[in-house]
Amino acid sequence: MSETEVATEVSEALHHETPGTSGTGDGAWPNPLYAWYVIAVLVLAYTFSFIDRQILGLLIGPMKRDLQISDFEMSLLQGFAFALFYTLMGLPIGRMVDSKNRVKIITIGIALWSLMTALCGIAQAYWQLFIYRMGVGVGEAALSPSAYSMISDYFKPERMGTALGVYGMGVYLGAGMAFIIGAEVVGAVSGVGTTELPVIGEVFPWQIVFLVVGIPGLGIALWAATLKEPIRRGVKQDADAPSIAEVKAYMGANGWTYTALFMCYALSAMMAYGASAWTPEFLRRTYDMNIVDAGRAYGWIIMLAGTAGVICGGWSADKLATRFRNGRMMVMAAAGVLTLPGAVLTPLMNDPFWALMCVIPTTFFATFTTGVGPSAMQELTPNRMRGLVSAVMLFVVSIIGLGIGPTAIAAATDFVFQNEQDLWKSLLVVPAILLLASSLFGYFGLKSYLKSRDYREAWEAKNT
Repeated sequence: MSETEVATEVSEALHHETPGTSGTGDGAWPNPLYAWYVIAVLVLAYTFSFIDRQILGLLIGPMKRDLQISDFEMSLLQGFAFALFYTLMGLPIGRMVDSKNRVKIITIGIALWSLMTALCGIAQAYWQLFIYRMGVGVGEAALSPSAYSMISDYFKPERMGTALGVYGMGVYLGAGMAFIIGAEVVGAVSGVGTTELPVIGEVFPWQIVFLVVGIPGLGIALWAATLKEPIRRGVKQDADAPSIAEVKAYMGANGWTYTALFMCYALSAMMAYGASAWTPEFLRRTYDMNIVDAGRAYGWIIMLAGTAGVICGGWSADKLATRFRNGRMMVMAAAGVLTLPGAVLTPLMNDPFWALMCVIPTTFFATFTTGVGPSAMQELTPNRMRGLVSAVMLFVVSIIGLGIGPTAIAAATDFVFQNEQDLWKSLLVVPAILLLASSLFGYFGLKSYLKSRDYREAWEAKNT
């Protein structure tokens, strides 16, 4: 029996949902066991997406050498090339999420980004890599808007923060595994020069890494195709999604709340993406640490501290939300302040061991916004708008966080400090500014968050 057939049988055995009798999808919730099974598959997909997204962080040295490029050009591959199409395609895909089959959207997306990652392994020039990284962004744009929307239809509101926090584990499992797997592959092929592969021809060692992490994703796409599309809750099942004008009007009526939430999340992400992209290289340049050892150590920290943090953040938000109607925003505002001490101390340490010890709390607290941001957005937004609003949120977070984060660190190193060995200064100044700004946006959004909760309830009472 094939992997796909096994997954299908498990899916059918676990799946159970009872449509609402009112025609609004508000009947019995899906079987919790099946809902967590869906989360497991989505986490696996999200993990692979971040392996494909973050793998460049460990390959900076060899790629710069073989392609003859600068830190700034390398940062464009890490951030801008990916983020440009990830964000642009996210908007029309998010619109489709509100009315089309979300499982099919996810399946196509996984297959596309996996193929494009593998193609990076046969690229012969910088411009080819740039195009393939754009393709990775197009594919990955399909996952999170669809996943956020599906999760809100599988889990009750009081469990949504935890569920989205568990889904957010994929970020840190994937980012951590990218460094660990990359370190092992780099260690295995280092010193062997180029390799001759059948059909493909001669490739550098770093290209083998792309092939190793890209090809397995095609199997994940087949597995994701076996998931069941959940019934949309809180809406009439035969109703059309609100028009773009209606979504725009709704967001405009809650403009400051969405702005504060998105910017708090985006600036936190900008710090996290920037730091994760350059920390292994910082360890190499500042402490002369072997890049393989740096990748292993940093990868395990991201996997363990990051996973713990995103779950703890989601759980904390669920608990606070039962006592305070803006509890999720409270966690968002606190995250930057909690992350700041470790982020500032890391580049100031004289020893790589203590630098890595400081990275642990930094990673733990920085991950809080990953699960809480999407759950807060779901709490503010009617069901049939969530796909598009998720895409808008991801547009903002990705353009600022992923698109600018790695480049901000590189730009400070290349153009402000003008010395590769001063990377530590960039990792001191840039994250500190971003974390303080993130918390300020969260703090100033607390009052308007309450008003937006009331607005959503009034809107749904009128339109459902």
